[in-house]
Amino acid sequence: MKKKVTKVVTLLLIGILTILMFTACGKKDNNDADSNKSGSNTGSKVEDKKDDSKNDNKDSSQDKEPVAGIEGWEPFEKNVSITIPVYDRGQDGLPAVDNNYWTKWVQENFGDKYNITVNYEPIPRTDVMTKYSLLIAAKNTPTILMEYDYPKVTQWAAEGAMATFNMEDFAFVAPNYYQSMVDNDLLVYTELDGETYYVCAVRPYAATEYKFISFYRLDWLKKVGYDHVPTNREEEVDAMNKIIAAGLTDIEPMNHKLPTANYQANAWRSFPLDERDWVMYADINVAAFSWEPVKEAIRRDNENWHKGFITKEFELNDATTEQANFVAGKTYSYGGYMASKVDWLDAFYENNPDAELAIGTFLYDDNGEVVFDMTDGLIPQERSNTPYGMVIGFSSFATEEQIKAAWMYMEWMKQPEVLKTIQYGIEGIHYTETDELGYPIPLDMSGKEERFNFNDNKDMWCVVIEAKERDTIEDSIAAIAPRGIPQDFTEDMVKNYYVKAKKAENGWIYPDPVFSVPIEAVNMYSASLQSLFQEYYTKLVKCDPADFDTMYEKFRQEYLDAGYQEIIDERLAAYEAGKSTRLPDKSKK
Repeated sequence: MKKKVTKVVTLLLIGILTILMFTACGKKDNNDADSNKSGSNTGSKVEDKKDDSKNDNKDSSQDKEPVAGIEGWEPFEKNVSITIPVYDRGQDGLPAVDNNYWTKWVQENFGDKYNITVNYEPIPRTDVMTKYSLLIAAKNTPTILMEYDYPKVTQWAAEGAMATFNMEDFAFVAPNYYQSMVDNDLLVYTELDGETYYVCAVRPYAATEYKFISFYRLDWLKKVGYDHVPTNREEEVDAMNKIIAAGLTDIEPMNHKLPTANYQANAWRSFPLDERDWVMYADINVAAFSWEPVKEAIRRDNENWHKGFITKEFELNDATTEQANFVAGKTYSYGGYMASKVDWLDAFYENNPDAELAIGTFLYDDNGEVVFDMTDGLIPQERSNTPYGMVIGFSSFATEEQIKAAWMYMEWMKQPEVLKTIQYGIEGIHYTETDELGYPIPLDMSGKEERFNFNDNKDMWCVVIEAKERDTIEDSIAAIAPRGIPQDFTEDMVKNYYVKAKKAENGWIYPDPVFSVPIEAVNMYSASLQSLFQEYYTKLVKCDPADFDTMYEKFRQEYLDAGYQEIIDERLAAYEAGKSTRLPDKSKK
């Protein structure tokens, strides 16, 4: 069971301790944060959701609204040092994530003003849990602990590394951040076992995940008789065989590496999806190896391996290998998250100046409606991203002042002028002109000290929001469409979004379940099951197709016995106790 950790005591300033509750604000528009810049003492009122008796002192505060947020902040009397985690993606050509132009900019514009020293802790993106485990064991965790995957943060809470806190106190210090959670229905994700552990960053357009784009070698396809990206298995097999026969690459054309627990088998799921199956198996933290859709997805990989489409020794590949092969012009497709500057896309065109890429085929009927090729009998289901971006907690080893300073950092980062600067840069340095919508046109900052970190500083401002957000989806996509390359993908990225929107409308895109209690078996078995999954996966992909079913059934039982049965039983029990989210109703059409 999870360890009990000491609650963070109230952080309200002396002089407002008698104010025990505030009346809820109405929903704000995007410009409400600007009210804190006016010099007025306009604060944010917080609705008490737990106990109406806390309104006893409400009348005495009616005449004078308390100061909240940035306008009420004062510098700390003694310097407070906080540490913020930031992903280290190990990419060449980028500055050190914990010491660069932008970390210094944050210190100068936020830290120095409030007598706060802001440090950054590099977290290897490919080994998050190991790094956090070491920090927790050393009782040296960052002031903020954050991750995209809910089970990871529940594990840290269970290990006693996260403090509980009063959401009203957070809302007082960071009213705009709090209101954003209210407006986006994120408060439901902030509690674990009835206590408040987390706040959540916003993820715009969560169901459609328009930021991740897969690219395909359209020039290769044209050379073998296709004017589009294959939309069904028959076309895919034909195209790959012809690409190999034409000698367009000297290695296997399909990028492939040993999968992580995030092994997507959505297309092989039945539809409508049974809610009990969904709650037991839909997950990206432990591979659902014993689930039938996963079995069939691995069977497809077995077919591709035997046809020579994927690397014979794919288990030796990693993300770096995949990217390097595509950049070198050796593989058919590759995908990633988009930004105004994508280094691997730049490198691809430098190495392959005559190449032509496509991001997919968009099929429409005579009425202009999106249609889907389901020749294979598979419904093109996808995993929705979570409604939240980063799930954020606070170190149980931190002081009250450090946690308050972390809240101040998050609220400061939330301010529109701060977000605009850290996402788009400074006029005269990072841009000199704006586009027709008034957004900065970025200059090439390659090799310069002032250059952005990964994805336009994404790993810094993700503490607030998961993607650049503009007034419309078209404008938001324009913000992350890669610039400075031979092809402009903005229009196709917009089309890609609307294809996904249609899938979501059909109920084909849905999220994984989220649990409001720790799933203890995940913490116990996830590491060992990951090792087993990769071992079994490799053997199944390479086995004789005639032996596939027999071998799979043997491995399936071993996987269940190694702890996976306990995981799915515990997940189902939480669901039956009302301790999980539910499958969206529209997926039952």
